[in-house]
Amino acid sequence: MTDSLTVRDNRTGAEYEIPITDGTIRAADLGQIKAADDQPGLATYDPGFVNTASCRSAVTYIDGEAGILEYRGYPIEQLAEKSSFLEVAYLLIHGDLPSKEQYDDWVHHITYHTFVHENVKAFMQGFRYDAHPMGMLMASVGALSTFYPEASNIADPDNRHIQIVRMIAKMPTLGAWAFRHAQGKPYIYPDNELNYSENFLSMLFKMSETKYDADPRIAKALDTLFILHADHEQNCSTNAVRSVGSSQVDPYSAVAAGIGALFGPLHGGANEAVLKMLRRIGNKSEIPAFIDGVKNGNERLMGFGHRVYKNFDPRATIIKKACDDVFEVTGVNPLLEVAKELEKIALEDEYFIKRKLYPNVDFYSGLIYEALEFPPEMFTVLFAIGRTPGWLAQWLELVQDKEQKIARPKQIYTGQRQLDFVPAEVRWA
Repeated sequence: MTDSLTVRDNRTGAEYEIPITDGTIRAADLGQIKAADDQPGLATYDPGFVNTASCRSAVTYIDGEAGILEYRGYPIEQLAEKSSFLEVAYLLIHGDLPSKEQYDDWVHHITYHTFVHENVKAFMQGFRYDAHPMGMLMASVGALSTFYPEASNIADPDNRHIQIVRMIAKMPTLGAWAFRHAQGKPYIYPDNELNYSENFLSMLFKMSETKYDADPRIAKALDTLFILHADHEQNCSTNAVRSVGSSQVDPYSAVAAGIGALFGPLHGGANEAVLKMLRRIGNKSEIPAFIDGVKNGNERLMGFGHRVYKNFDPRATIIKKACDDVFEVTGVNPLLEVAKELEKIALEDEYFIKRKLYPNVDFYSGLIYEALEFPPEMFTVLFAIGRTPGWLAQWLELVQDKEQKIARPKQIYTGQRQLDFVPAEVRWA
């Protein structure tokens, strides 16, 4: 067997031939390697799944060494420049780019389903005035499963499709209402005459005017941000969607799990950490001292480096251009000059080059969100809206994959064994 791995167990002297497929071996094949017939077979220990493939997927391709990101084979640079978020969402869900008729039908149905049941509005109004928007989004998405109980019939392709349309359509509504709730402002209903990003901006910022006119540069920048965040392989939140979805639960509950994972500061909160870092630096003259602090272990360089990308993050270049477009409208954020100078110095410093620390998507996205007057707690909500088609594409792939089973990782037990129980009346005597 050419494409195989020969393993010699030094405990027993036995050799095993394990097939290699697509650069991987099946973990189950290691189970045949035993020290004795009455003992369990070998398993792998991989905290954080840093070198474990949990699925086969045709949704997103990443080459971290080369700085490549593709959705369904299409480079992210081309999609961000030439496509729209809803077209990218169609691509992720269906696997192909739509015809004119398919696209128009897709946009029509998503636009039609942006409204939510009035009881959802009452549900969201029940949160405290200071409720975190991500907590509100997570709860309200999970609650949608009670409004659409038929969503649990995941074996029906038509039923799956309508739930996917509903969720992509309603996420901006729920996100905008969470934003308005924190400000004590009335919730704004969707405007079906606006496109996806314009409608979201309207629900966020409309006040007493009859019609909200979003600046097309702002709407385009937001659409681009949604595209850049639409999917990113098997990250923490996608893994959560797939893990929960493997129980064959409805897609609203699975996506709510993804939102919960994204809520964590190690996943969705990195752009907020970048802003805090830039504010702490304050001005360009303080950057050399900050760089020295990073090298000495006294400071953390946020927004540089990525667990997957060992080269530049291709999304960072695109988002830097979006920054320029937004600041044409809002005026330049003074932190932008600090960010650009920090990037310039870091990219010329051998310390960072050697460690392959390049700017990632979070380095500039927070500056855009702040320029649009979003509070930091809304940053992750925007991330979640953009990521929804990717989560749903991954969920759809999961439920149609005959190899997938309910997620049930092994553990290595480290506790005590075979203790004798002492009744309370004896222990407490």
